[in-house]
Amino acid sequence: METRELGRSGLKVPPVVFGGNVLGWTVDEAASFRLLDACVEAGLNAIDTADVYSAWAPGNKGGESESVIGAWLKRRGRRQDVLILTKVGMEIPGRGKGLSAAWIATAVEDSLRRLGTEVIDLYQAHRDDPTVPLEETLGAFARLVEQGKVRAIAASNYTAPRLQEALETSARLGLPRFESLQPHYNLMERGIEAELVPLCREQGLGVIPYYSLASGFLTGKYRGAADASKSVRGKGIADKYLNAKGEAVLAALDAAAARLRATPAQVALAWLIAKPGITAPIASATSVEQLADLAKAAVLRLDAEAVAALDAASA
Repeated sequence: METRELGRSGLKVPPVVFGGNVLGWTVDEAASFRLLDACVEAGLNAIDTADVYSAWAPGNKGGESESVIGAWLKRRGRRQDVLILTKVGMEIPGRGKGLSAAWIATAVEDSLRRLGTEVIDLYQAHRDDPTVPLEETLGAFARLVEQGKVRAIAASNYTAPRLQEALETSARLGLPRFESLQPHYNLMERGIEAELVPLCREQGLGVIPYYSLASGFLTGKYRGAADASKSVRGKGIADKYLNAKGEAVLAALDAAAARLRATPAQVALAWLIAKPGITAPIASATSVEQLADLAKAAVLRLDAEAVAALDAASA
């Protein structure tokens, strides 16, 4: 499978990054191991997670996803076969939050311990922390790079002005810079095209969008009010996306999928992969069958007709 440069980090990722938010949450350890095995075999060797996954689930406290990955790495001995992308900054109840130097230093040790590794390939600020000077945050990340605990750093959920300020701060102080951005982006949510994508292209940053399938809407699973009961989040998805634009996007996905002998999910991901400035969308799977869909999306090439129809429907 082809790989793509992630900014100037030196890291190369496949066209689809596996979203590890489901690990230890909607899939248990045994199923998680099967998914991770299948990821490596399919060439989807970049795994995105976060220290907070999945603190929101009843009975969980955060760190579950990292712990499952760590257990899999210990069992399989395949650390050199995967890239580990994790994050810091969201609140872990009873532990801490934010991007202060003190919390970053504590959180990274927790993540390294759970993952059972000596180095994190990409350490991402999960969201901006305006209460902490950028100099402090970037300085803390720089120390981790110097110590060999982190290979590269990145940002998630930053606005264009703050990302620009962070890049300027790194340049001014001679510190490692954010090498990629993880934003919310898909056929139903195209807001980053106005400022963030141009900034990332200008500065040579990678872009790895999350919610690439709009919480499952772009798979075609939700097509009417009756479909809202198909999952715990179904009603919210239906309320948000079942409108004229959503119907137009689904129709364009269906048409392209039928012509290209693909699925709507594969086409939706391939559209992201084809967009200028996008490195690799992040997508999750809860079964090996769904993972196979992600692998097929990584090699699907949309023609100009499909891209134009999807652009128009989602504009």
